[in-house]
Amino acid sequence: MALPPLPDSAIVISTEVDDWRAAVRVAGEALVASGAALDGYGDEMVRMIEEHGPYVVIAPGLVLAHARPGDSVVRDGLAVVTLAEPVPFGHPHNDPVSVVLGLALPTVGAHLESVADLANVFNDAAVIPALAAATTADEVRGLMGVTA
Repeated sequence: MALPPLPDSAIVISTEVDDWRAAVRVAGEALVASGAALDGYGDEMVRMIEEHGPYVVIAPGLVLAHARPGDSVVRDGLAVVTLAEPVPFGHPHNDPVSVVLGLALPTVGAHLESVADLANVFNDAAVIPALAAATTADEVRGLMGVTA
């Protein structure tokens, strides 16, 4: 399984947010705009972090926000949000965050495969700062190795 496509509607570049909750909600809104999730998915992602802590901060400057597979997921979806100013998520080593990935997957199996595919993208530590500095959707897709 490859990563899901990344349409323009799922990419938000250099957005300004007040805190980590707002950053995660922007990723949720991008997943909704792309047709991958229903309204409220961003709130579900925020709840996961509130309940389980900043485990989603998977590398310096990078968050992989997601909620459990369920009724609010329409289809596989990926969103990439870059922040104009990095925000802290409360992670002891990987804060502050400048890139938020939103992931919406309908099944647990798809979830595990997509996380593994994403891990391969970020094996190159240079990808995170390159994404944070990206100025176009095509540049983001190129760095992620996905199509529109």
